[in-house]
Amino acid sequence: MSEPTLPPVPTPSQPSQAPVPGAPVPPAPSSPSPMSSVSSSQTFFTIARRRFSLIGMALIAVVVLWVGLNIALSHAIAPLFDDHIPTWVLLLVSSGPLYLVAMPLSLLLLKRVPAIETIEYPMRLGEFLQMFIMCIPVMYLGSIIGNVLSLGVTNGQATNRIGDLVSGDDIWINTIFIAILAPICEEWLFRKQIISRLRRYGEKTAIVLSAIAFGLFHINLFQFFYAFGLGLIFGYIYTRTSRLRYTIVLHMLINLNGSLIAPLVIKQIDPRILNGTMSEEEIMRMAASPDAGMGGMAILGLYGMVLIGLMIAGIVLLIVKRKSWEFYPAPDQLPVGSVVRAAYGNVGVIIYLLITVGLTVWTLLQ
Repeated sequence: MSEPTLPPVPTPSQPSQAPVPGAPVPPAPSSPSPMSSVSSSQTFFTIARRRFSLIGMALIAVVVLWVGLNIALSHAIAPLFDDHIPTWVLLLVSSGPLYLVAMPLSLLLLKRVPAIETIEYPMRLGEFLQMFIMCIPVMYLGSIIGNVLSLGVTNGQATNRIGDLVSGDDIWINTIFIAILAPICEEWLFRKQIISRLRRYGEKTAIVLSAIAFGLFHINLFQFFYAFGLGLIFGYIYTRTSRLRYTIVLHMLINLNGSLIAPLVIKQIDPRILNGTMSEEEIMRMAASPDAGMGGMAILGLYGMVLIGLMIAGIVLLIVKRKSWEFYPAPDQLPVGSVVRAAYGNVGVIIYLLITVGLTVWTLLQ
């Protein structure tokens, strides 16, 4: 980044525990007694651990309300349709409870963890494009890992629910829900709400916890690894700029590729490939015929070449740029030895991890 973000500006009630570039160095306090020092350290750790737990509880509320309302609504609408529920209905039943109920109600718990003020910095177009290109290999390599593990664990029986959904005929409906609404709401929760409230304890700690929570939130092993990897990049961008617009646009571009561009490319070959009505024999026959679907195959080939080029460029950028990524001391930076205990060794985060991992395994085996 050309203009790195300064560390969060501490509020008067939360004095900085780490030096802030450009700020005057406060006078050294009088030496406390060993007993008061130990007591102060224990109090600081207890408060930090409680705040991480509250974030975990808020995430639990989101998942429980979302899944519970989704199941209830699914059973309620099932009698209204015969054998096939339209894609837009499925997306509305899933996204409606999440975006309109679960996420807004999570603020009741999230607000109990104070956010800190930060300085906003713009990102130049060139920097934004570089970050986007770096997302490409993370997305596809993470997807490959998720697919291999999912199919390996289930002996090839697992199916990717999201993959089946976006491969349907309702491409434009998928675009509205997956490429527009999902990025806005998910970035609001996992970057703005979580990182803004936890970055006081360490930028890396907040980014990694947010990325893990984001990956598990999908409740889908096919998606976990690329969602986690992208969560790390999105978290870094938000931490350095404090502007949510950049991660939302990146998230939209990536989802747009999967929900609109890729299906449209495949549709140029034969629309039946998307809706699953084309048999394997027909697909093999078309592939063997030199004249069948030549225009579509040419578009697919060009699309594949562009993706391969972006993947190679992204890998190079990740290698070259990795040492230039900057992290600043946070106002209440957790000591290295206490990060895991404070961030992950608390009731809220532990229960969230157990619930989401359990649901991921359950959906994988269905």
